[in-house]
Amino acid sequence: MYTKSRSEGFGQEVKRRIMLGTYALSSGYYDAYYIKAQKVRTLIKNDFVEAFKEVSVIMAPATPTPAFGIGEKSGDPLGMYLSDIFTINLNLAGMPGISVPCGFSSSGLPIGAQILGNFFDETLLLKVARTLEKSLGLTGRKPKI
Repeated sequence: MYTKSRSEGFGQEVKRRIMLGTYALSSGYYDAYYIKAQKVRTLIKNDFVEAFKEVSVIMAPATPTPAFGIGEKSGDPLGMYLSDIFTINLNLAGMPGISVPCGFSSSGLPIGAQILGNFFDETLLLKVARTLEKSLGLTGRKPKI
């Protein structure tokens, strides 16, 4: 059942990322990657802690480009990885964030913004996200597919 749920429950991209993570954490790479990554993670978290002493939320792009069509990047794993580049720091710091639509490209595909919140302040994060969507008039608007 475990094997079946993993093989059928995850798409190719998720499986690829799991395999890359497993490889990076294998015995020969643990010290080289994981321990160094933990140190960098602490530095990133500390930067966010300092920033949230000055502001309540941070708004940033969710991706470097508008959304791409379904299956458009399936042959370009690196392109898919790079589309996540702006969300990595937040994930490493373990802080809450939400991606919301903030507009549409000229071809009708959604453009996303991410709102980053302080530790344990998800309530404010959700209120800001809802207010942004309402103020931009995007509630209920569907992208062209």
